[in-house]
Amino acid sequence: MQIPATGLDNDTLFNTLEGFRARDLTWRDGRTWAYVYDPGADAEAVIKKAFTMYLSENGLDPTSFPSILKLENELIAMASTHLGGDAKTVGNFTSGGTESIICAVKAARDHARATRPEITRPEIILPETAHAAFQKAAHYLGVEVVVTAIDPKSYKADVEAMRAAITENTILLVGSAVSFAHCVIDPITEIAALAAEKGLLCHVDACMGGFLLPYYKRLGEPVPDFDLSVPGVTSISMDFHKYAFAAKGASVILYKDKELRRFQMYACSNWSGYTIINSAVQSSKSAGPLAGAWAVLHHFGEDGYLDIARRVCEGTKRLCDGINAIPELEIMGVPEMNLFAFTAEGVDIFHVSDEMKARGWFIQPQLCYGASKENVHVSVNPACLQWVDDFLRDLALSVEAAKGLPTSPLVAIVQGMFGSMDLSQGIDPGAVKQMLELGGIKDGALPERLAEVNQVLNALPVPAREQLLVTFFNDLYTPAHDQPTRNGVVAAS
Repeated sequence: MQIPATGLDNDTLFNTLEGFRARDLTWRDGRTWAYVYDPGADAEAVIKKAFTMYLSENGLDPTSFPSILKLENELIAMASTHLGGDAKTVGNFTSGGTESIICAVKAARDHARATRPEITRPEIILPETAHAAFQKAAHYLGVEVVVTAIDPKSYKADVEAMRAAITENTILLVGSAVSFAHCVIDPITEIAALAAEKGLLCHVDACMGGFLLPYYKRLGEPVPDFDLSVPGVTSISMDFHKYAFAAKGASVILYKDKELRRFQMYACSNWSGYTIINSAVQSSKSAGPLAGAWAVLHHFGEDGYLDIARRVCEGTKRLCDGINAIPELEIMGVPEMNLFAFTAEGVDIFHVSDEMKARGWFIQPQLCYGASKENVHVSVNPACLQWVDDFLRDLALSVEAAKGLPTSPLVAIVQGMFGSMDLSQGIDPGAVKQMLELGGIKDGALPERLAEVNQVLNALPVPAREQLLVTFFNDLYTPAHDQPTRNGVVAAS
């Protein structure tokens, strides 16, 4: 495949792009309960207009585009007020929760280098429910991860387990508000007090919950303190592209003061080009997401978001009550916002997920890990609320249909293969590819039903899961070198 010899007319170009989307999730109908946060058509139009107004402006150098700096400083000020900050609070806009978390871990690492130079193997302590982005950040930044147990009933961090894990190399404690998997708020006050007692930094991952939780509190929901107003919390992250409904990617990282935030930043004059100074991870970047986030906050305002919070809070409670009324299903923990996970007894939850997909719903399977058994995750958007009764009806039907479906024989095979295998040196790529093909995965294509794939992944040790998924994605992202073209355009599959 190569760049077309001549340019395409607009009709051909955009019709081709539209054709590429034929197999994408149809999220606008409100039947997709993951990945997309739908603000509705009016807000979407506002966001897109603001986004395109700033599409080409480069956020690399805010001194060249002072309007970009104004937008960012105003967003940070609003986020600080929203999350218990004060006159000393500072922060930066990022592309998403992962970048915000990478910034928090970098700041902690570099702060330790400056203040505790004796530490050569810095460690961060994470409850097992902390977002995977912390482990990704640690992997990138050369930081050790210490994972601690949670309470197996509430799915909240066990503060005493975190205390026991602290060593002379610990630099950061982490808590979630809310955790993605189970939508619960860790005991932030206690975690932050422990951090302060030990002279450590404390980051709150409020990427998922930070925006809506203050509105839930105003509605009278029992939201515990979790933000910068809590003594000992030194940084917090919050996504605008989740329940503020901004366009992706839009997140913020806030610090208690500039002295700590300076360790997040990166500068380089050690080359022959222009001097690099980055407030966060990215260098060149469109200011579109920044403008889109600013616009959507001004579009809805406090009253609009409070109304959204009220509606999704009520809808989530109806869903949880309805799911708990299905004998085979159980909500995990007590969700404290508008997402939740449910598990099953006497029926395979992955078959339930497939049956729901066959009925036109998209929900998100999650594998077992630590104290959390395999389950299905649901995020409740305003657009989903029209479907609550239909969702519950089809879920009950899906459970009944799944009762007669078996566990894959591959589960026993892979358990036998990996039960005694030393995975520290990796797995032979040929064996991984063979296992993928046994599960119906070949050339990056997934089978229509994914229960067997998820059952196998669920049975594998974590390192084997990860290596299998890396192999799959390594095949998935393969350039279309040999794809035929028609009038210079790759035919939509």
